[in-house]
Amino acid sequence: MRNTRKVVTGGIVALIATASLAACGEAPEEEAGSGSGTETEAASDFQPCIVSDAGGFDDKSFNQLGFEGATQAAEELGVELIPVESNSENDYGPNLEALVSQGCNAIVTVGFALSAATVESATANPDIDYILIDDAADNDFDGTKDAENVKPLLYNTAEAAFLAGYAAADYTKTGTVGTYGGQPFPTVTIFMDGFKQGAEYYAQEKGKDVEVIGFEGGEKGSFTGGFEANEAATSTARRILDQGADVILPVGGPIYQGALTAIADSGEDVALVGTDADVFETDPNTQDVIMTSILKDMKVSTYEAVMSAGNDEFDAETYVGTLENGGVGLAPFHNFESKISDTLADELEEVKAGIIDGSIEVTSYLDE
Repeated sequence: MRNTRKVVTGGIVALIATASLAACGEAPEEEAGSGSGTETEAASDFQPCIVSDAGGFDDKSFNQLGFEGATQAAEELGVELIPVESNSENDYGPNLEALVSQGCNAIVTVGFALSAATVESATANPDIDYILIDDAADNDFDGTKDAENVKPLLYNTAEAAFLAGYAAADYTKTGTVGTYGGQPFPTVTIFMDGFKQGAEYYAQEKGKDVEVIGFEGGEKGSFTGGFEANEAATSTARRILDQGADVILPVGGPIYQGALTAIADSGEDVALVGTDADVFETDPNTQDVIMTSILKDMKVSTYEAVMSAGNDEFDAETYVGTLENGGVGLAPFHNFESKISDTLADELEEVKAGIIDGSIEVTSYLDE
């Protein structure tokens, strides 16, 4: 049901920095209408809103994609998006309360870290549509959502990470590839797990010795303890490189910037693998070292969910992005096209087809 309270367009809008808006930019024209296929005139009482996790909307990754998708939908609906950034986990609840007080009809919450606060707010406000990116809204782990008006947007990135791991194993000259994460949440380790499975599959199929360091499975691996581009991110990456890895996958928004510093300091020929967005495109500073990125199409799925809410067609069913439906994928190799083997692209297409038809098994927490 649509909240009919009058829209308030001021106040919280000022909380987001102008730099964040500039970094995110406008949505590409070719993607406009990828959801409904037609421009929609929203009722004047529809107010979409979005709250970031601690990474902020200019993280060139996770939050930025969600923000761009919500912004695109708001523009097509002819309304103004109210965005609020969180500086820490202590901001999540208060930020959601503030958005509710602004008369928001649909609230996008970006990231698994906001799950508990989202469920609490959704339970207290059943007439508001909530769109939760990257979490199932199942905080009591009983297999069902904790609030009926929350639409989880999930992504089986293990499938795309499997392809990245296969590519890394083919590319490595040292026989060692590595990964590290921010914190051992399932939505982080799903990348690391898929990457490990892909590299090990390559080694098995090709008879090549490839060691994967930084992740053993479950919650056992190398983690920085947060999602900031700080010294912990750099030192963790440096430890991975010191063990001989010449391909590295950092998982956790801005922490890849620590890997950039570690790569530059090492003086070695190391390839970086990005996550969420095509980091080659979102951060030009990576273009000399980034091999590819593991993609989550959060922009499109967020756009479609906000559009459906604006059109009074909100569907709270869980969305899961896969290789088959295009919700996850692998970015182009860009400047590494000349560095990868001539057969890799065709092999990856075969592996992708095998994952889709089930002949190649990829496991993840989403299987549960």
